[in-house]
Amino acid sequence: MITSAQIRAARALLGMDQRALAEKAGLSLPTIQRMEASDGQVRGVVDSLVKVVQALDAAGIELIGENTTSSGGGRGVRLREAKAPPNS
Repeated sequence: MITSAQIRAARALLGMDQRALAEKAGLSLPTIQRMEASDGQVRGVVDSLVKVVQALDAAGIELIGENTTSSGGGRGVRLREAKAPPNS
């Protein structure tokens, strides 16, 4: 699944606003806004989520799931798990 943070980060990497993503995905602006406003994983109509992923993929974004490796080259951003503080 895609997270709201991944959508925002992908748009930032592309220099794309919400309206442009909505147009590329064939969705309404409020749909994109709702997706990005959600906490964690985006919940919604599967067809809409697929359209967003496809639009980002067509624009050159590789979405990397948790505990997976990147299959391509190029620049990117990945959020790693926070390290546990050492025992004192």
